[in-house]
Amino acid sequence: MTALDPTADLRLYLQDARNALLLKLDGLCEYDVRRPLTPTGTNLLGLVKHLTGAEASYFGETFGRPLPGAQPLWITGAVEPNADLWATPDETREQIVDGYRRACVHADETLDTLPLDTLGRVPGPPHPELTLQRILIHMIAETHRHAGHADVVRELVDGSVGQRSEGDNMAPGDGDWWEQHRNRVEEAARKAAGG
Repeated sequence: MTALDPTADLRLYLQDARNALLLKLDGLCEYDVRRPLTPTGTNLLGLVKHLTGAEASYFGETFGRPLPGAQPLWITGAVEPNADLWATPDETREQIVDGYRRACVHADETLDTLPLDTLGRVPGPPHPELTLQRILIHMIAETHRHAGHADVVRELVDGSVGQRSEGDNMAPGDGDWWEQHRNRVEEAARKAAGG
């Protein structure tokens, strides 16, 4: 029996979320990766941009390893509210995706270099000092959360669903099956609401 490596397991879940997020950009035009599809402006490229700042901040600044050229998160007060959640016309998709990949490599170097019990100083409330393990767990949750947002946004863009390119992890069914399923869910919601 082999020994369990909790760091490897945690990193696997983080990388899975990173991959799922970037997959949602595949095959889309500039407009579709940028357009806001919720009342709060959620968009695919903005989610990648936000997570670029989160990876750089939490795995970089927190442990005294700032990533040169990293954009700040709006929650640090360094930029306008939500500036890290959308792409300006001057920012290219390639710049944002390359920045994200660079931030992920930098984060992985932090994970390669420091033990999980290393304390870091988070740049902002509510927890000024956290271990690398807590930061890693936070980033797994944060990245999966935003990968879920990206799932919904991508479905709204073109109906594309699924977590991985090699298998969509969705129930089998064609367009008619999904329409019937959606109608059943709608009917159940109306009945439960008394309508």
